[in-house]
Amino acid sequence: MIKVKAQAKWVRTSALKVRRILKLIQGKKAEAVLDILKFMPQKAAAITYKVLKSAIANAKNNYKLSTKELIISEAYADTASMLKRIRPRARGRAFPIKKRISHITVVVSGKEME
Repeated sequence: MIKVKAQAKWVRTSALKVRRILKLIQGKKAEAVLDILKFMPQKAAAITYKVLKSAIANAKNNYKLSTKELIISEAYADTASMLKRIRPRARGRAFPIKKRISHITVVVSGKEME
């Protein structure tokens, strides 16, 4: 089994929101998951769709793997550093805003074509 990886780094969405999507797709066939992700309304689903398409393209072009037999072996999201902003409040106070960023990784695996 050959493992092929694709990443999207510095994505402006929370890792928790992305992990919700990634839990649904682990262990499934890559071609079937593309159809599922295409019609999900979440922003994280659209980003995951692009990363998965990239992983499939990497497997096809770099390793000559059959796209129909690819399985998503790993899919995870890591937190990156935050963008810290200030929200002005009453009486001169300021509350912090944490704009969260994540790194998304999708690993597909498949058998070599002989």
